[in-house]
Amino acid sequence: MDNGVVYISITTTRLSKWRSKMQITPVGQTRPGFTHHRVAINAAEIHYVSAGTRGSPILLVHGFPETWWTFHKVMPLLAERHRVFALDLRGFGDSSAGDDMQDGNTAAADLHDLIAHLDVGPVHLAGQDIAGASLFQLAAKHPADITSFTAIEMGLAGFGLEALADITHGGAWHIGVLAAPGIAQMLLTGHEDAFLQFMFASMSADPAAISPTDIAEFARTYARPDGWQGAAALYRSMLRDGAAIKAIAQAEPLSMPVLAIGAGGGEFTAATMAQVSLHKIRTVLLDGVGHYAAMEAPDRMASAMLDFLADVDGDKL
Repeated sequence: MDNGVVYISITTTRLSKWRSKMQITPVGQTRPGFTHHRVAINAAEIHYVSAGTRGSPILLVHGFPETWWTFHKVMPLLAERHRVFALDLRGFGDSSAGDDMQDGNTAAADLHDLIAHLDVGPVHLAGQDIAGASLFQLAAKHPADITSFTAIEMGLAGFGLEALADITHGGAWHIGVLAAPGIAQMLLTGHEDAFLQFMFASMSADPAAISPTDIAEFARTYARPDGWQGAAALYRSMLRDGAAIKAIAQAEPLSMPVLAIGAGGGEFTAATMAQVSLHKIRTVLLDGVGHYAAMEAPDRMASAMLDFLADVDGDKL
């Protein structure tokens, strides 16, 4: 153990014996009943948070401009029936960027190894936004890891997501800024709070749902020296990996149950996931909610997920 990091072989059969040694004191915000952990995976140090002691496991994966904290309102609701885990992706939050170049495929490999480390069996995978390609690659390439897939306000490269970078047709300017190496650090250093306030306000139906405490917690980690690296890697992947994602979807469509939760993006998530799933998907639309559904409408999002997971788990009995 070194500075709270446990270096292990992911394939070891003694993983469960290590778990109690991996708890760390949180650096930033937390909530009662949450336990913080750090583990070395693929030359990076991954920070994750756990809650709940019973029920089938859920792994929550954030988007941008977020960290695990985006789920802090949802986790206690899910933890009433499930063991819940939420991580900071490589290069986000309190996870390191690692030594290697990161992209969506690297993040998918991290998630695969984290699931092995958790040693709780296949998980209900749920995630949102720019993490979509990583989650899709994980589920397509390692279906034994995944019991179900919940996509929240999510698109995929190769299925229209790239259009969000086209500012001539209403796309978002920040995608190009973040994808360009070094530009985010040059322009946003020292302005993290202002940038994040703008981002959340511009895509929220209820900006008040994201509090000053929330902004400060997100800004705390984006302000570190490598704080934009994770976002830059995923946005670069979004702009270049469309053909690869489409090929995976054609060869290995998702076979597990899929729930698509739309909010500010309307039917976009459902339309995307229907194209990459082998079976009919379930859809939920949170009317009156902006892009950051987990923070704006945690009760409604948790209710939709719990109903879906109860049906999936019931089918397994």
